[in-house]
Parts: sequence; C-alpha cells; structure tokens
Amino acid sequence: MKDSNRPRRVAELLHHELARLLPRELDEPIVHRVTLTGAEVSPDLTHAKIFFSLLTGSADAKDAARLLNEAAGHLRHVLRDRVRLKRGVPTLRFVFDESLERGARLDALIERAVRKDREHPDDE
Repeated sequence: MKDSNRPRRVAELLHHELARLLPRELDEPIVHRVTLTGAEVSPDLTHAKIFFSLLTGSADAKDAARLLNEAAGHLRHVLRDRVRLKRGVPTLRFVFDESLERGARLDALIERAVRKDREHPDDE
C-alpha cells in the first residue's frame, strides 16, 4: 500500500532542513535575501522542487536560482548526512516562486478598481 502523504511529509522535511542549511552552507550575499516558500516532491520521491522568493523581488531571481541550483548537489549531500530517508535525498531543483508577486499585482489591480469605484460611484 502506497503512502500518499509521504511526498508531502518529505517535502515539509526538506523545506525545514534547507531553510536552516542555506545561510550556513552558502556564503553568498544573495542567500540572505532568499526565503524558501515551499517544496514539492514527486510521487516516487526522486525529485524535489524547492520554491523560493526574494526579499528584493524578482530582479535577482535568475541569479539566485542559478546559484541555488549550482549548489543543489552540495546541499543534497549535506542533507544526506542530516536526514534519514529510505530512498535517499531527492534531486533538488530550486524554482523562483512567482505567486507572491502575482498576488501583489492582483491586489494592486483590485485596489485600483475599488478606488475608481469610490471616485465615480454613479458610473455603472
């Protein structure tokens, strides 16, 4: 019987451990602006997508993704010593999480529409 919660639990474990590891293992200024926002693990537990955002927005997203993905092998090795997983630590891939910026843009559009409605309440 397959445990359908296992990928979610492994994702949570990786998210937690990587959030603690990044500042210690990567001596790059951009890493201090990285916030891990989530993780997804494939059903077979061999691949993990780690989502991140930047305190400075998307301007440095490509550089941060490149740096994190170049360090993925090293981070995976360090994780291997810290966590015990039956099938080993999944291959890591870091992806910029655009949902925060998308949400901010939607909020701005809604706010603009509400403001316009307040300024012109009789326009229907």
